[in-house]
Amino acid sequence: MAVYTLYTLLFHSVIESINAMRIQTTIQKWGNGLALRVSGAMREIPGFQEGSVVEVEITENGLLVEKPKAPTGFPISEQTLLDSLDESTAHADLVADPIPGEIPE
Repeated sequence: MAVYTLYTLLFHSVIESINAMRIQTTIQKWGNGLALRVSGAMREIPGFQEGSVVEVEITENGLLVEKPKAPTGFPISEQTLLDSLDESTAHADLVADPIPGEIPE
């Protein structure tokens, strides 16, 4: 019990003090496909949980699994765009005149 506790304390202190680590693991059969089990440090360092969404980059050299980058969104809001419109910037001079009967009375 004491050995396990010491190992656990050491493991968690290592995890908290590093940003990356390389781990060798084995790809295993899972149904008709292959699977890579994400456990231990492979789960704890990036904070993966069941249901975590990840991005997988596939190259000739292998796979890179990362958390998705946060969406950056638009640089300005729709309201800011609307507030900045005037006749000139809205191109009101380019609006076509309706033909008779096009707009119900």
